[in-house]
Amino acid sequence: MAVTANQVKELRDKTGAGMMDCKKALAESDGDFEKAVDILRKKGASVAAKRAERTANEGVVLTNVFNEGKSAAILEVNCETDFVAKSEDFINFANFVLDVILSAKPADVEALLKLNKDGKNVAEELNALIGKIGEKIEVSRFALDNTSNGVIVDYIHMGSKLGVLIEAENVPADKAAEFQPILKDIAMQVAAMRPLSIYRDEVDKTVIEKEVEIYKEIARKEGKPEQILEKIAIGKLNKFYEENCLFEQAFVKDNTKKISGLIDEFNSKNSSQAKLVRFRRFHLSDENK
Repeated sequence: MAVTANQVKELRDKTGAGMMDCKKALAESDGDFEKAVDILRKKGASVAAKRAERTANEGVVLTNVFNEGKSAAILEVNCETDFVAKSEDFINFANFVLDVILSAKPADVEALLKLNKDGKNVAEELNALIGKIGEKIEVSRFALDNTSNGVIVDYIHMGSKLGVLIEAENVPADKAAEFQPILKDIAMQVAAMRPLSIYRDEVDKTVIEKEVEIYKEIARKEGKPEQILEKIAIGKLNKFYEENCLFEQAFVKDNTKKISGLIDEFNSKNSSQAKLVRFRRFHLSDENK
């Protein structure tokens, strides 16, 4: 049967697919609208397979803090170009995925892709978007955090390419509102200074061993006596901790203070024992999570 321009327009309006793709799908389905939609969805899956080996380094990082600061989610969705990352279709899809995470709380990305919300399946919506846009798009990672006796704060850097969640425990309930701006500043610190951990005892031992060997070798080449190389290395290691452990870093908004000092000031003022316990820093396509 002949495919009319109105049929093509209707299918395009519903699916967002290209006009020629809509026309071909309607012709293949003999004008059956629902079959044509299915054909386009399958085409999206086909395009997704072809795009799988391509690199997707653009996208967005989204966060959501809820349950009065007791729960939070952070999500990264990637695409190939910044142009697509700013498009309404891509942003709507990323927000849809975040809504699914918040409502269903899946264990991982694999489980997430199998879920449905409001009659929409995540994997099918992803494939349909890939088919429509023609770029590799992927839900890369997400995390869900909860605290019973603390507070979680988020920070999204301008452009939504970098996001942070930071959590503190032992925050008095009646002082949470006072502590949140402090925690927001610390979240911005995490974004700017990219710490490896909160405390020095959390740094991977292999990283420390490597640093010590480097410091020793440098001192050895400088002609320092072998018996003092260990002492020199430990001294340099303290500097490493100050630069890479959040608690010991100089505060970027006032380098006369350290992050530890911000926490100590609050605790001293409120006779509390607030303590930083976790941060998550999602930067687009950054493998150092």
